[in-house]
Amino acid sequence: MRAGWDPLAALFHFGTKDAAILQGVDAETFDAGLERRAESDPPPPPVKKPVGRGTSLPARPFVGEFARVLLDRRTWRGFGRRAMTRTELGTLLHLTFGYQMSGRTQGGEVLFKTSPSGGACHPIEAYVLALRVRGLARALYHYSPQTRRLHAVRPVASPELTNAYLPGQSWYAEAGAVVLMTAVLPRVWWRYPGARSYRAILLDAGHVCQTFCLVATWLGLAPFCTMALGDSHIERDLGIDGVGEVALYAAGVGSRPPDGRWVQWPGHRPVPGRPRPSSNR
Repeated sequence: MRAGWDPLAALFHFGTKDAAILQGVDAETFDAGLERRAESDPPPPPVKKPVGRGTSLPARPFVGEFARVLLDRRTWRGFGRRAMTRTELGTLLHLTFGYQMSGRTQGGEVLFKTSPSGGACHPIEAYVLALRVRGLARALYHYSPQTRRLHAVRPVASPELTNAYLPGQSWYAEAGAVVLMTAVLPRVWWRYPGARSYRAILLDAGHVCQTFCLVATWLGLAPFCTMALGDSHIERDLGIDGVGEVALYAAGVGSRPPDGRWVQWPGHRPVPGRPRPSSNR
């Protein structure tokens, strides 16, 4: 019997699909409600309270390019006026979604990418909404890790379309490109038919997205990610069925604003004794 949606996984996925995204006055009312609630019922602390004295751990100095990239990674909500270049976009997609080598295992070929994937199944596909990329027509594309090319899906792209795909997040309309990540589920079901395989699929998306954000940071760009999606609208425009291939996650990128400010909440402060990220200036 061909593997398909396990009932437990299906209940979660379809039960959380097309969730209402609060916008405008509704979002402001919700935020105000959280402020009031915090007065009598504060949120849980961000870390667990340690028990005992503990054991100190030495660490090498945070120097070098790799440490800098990790410390610089932020979720940006503002972008510069400079359009991205095709080279920047190509490098970002190749290092995130392109496969680096291939091998064989039970049943056929497997690919190796820069992010881990359960069973090397790599269910994540990338569709690129190109908005401001020099030398690239505004359109919706599929990125092929095999050809390392963009293949047109829809010959249209606009900030308004970004607002439809990422509802309630108008600040992302100024990005250079938005990457819509889908999951081709049979790739995983063939090897792992149980409900737990859906966890692996969600984790795969997280692995890939972090790689995307780190590569974009290394390139000096301003990345972001979000799971607040117009699921059905995305799936319809991509021409996927929403059953065997589903919209799952989104990431995007643009040039950095001239002042280098990334902060969503201005009340941030660096951790004492830790180096300040260079993007926080």
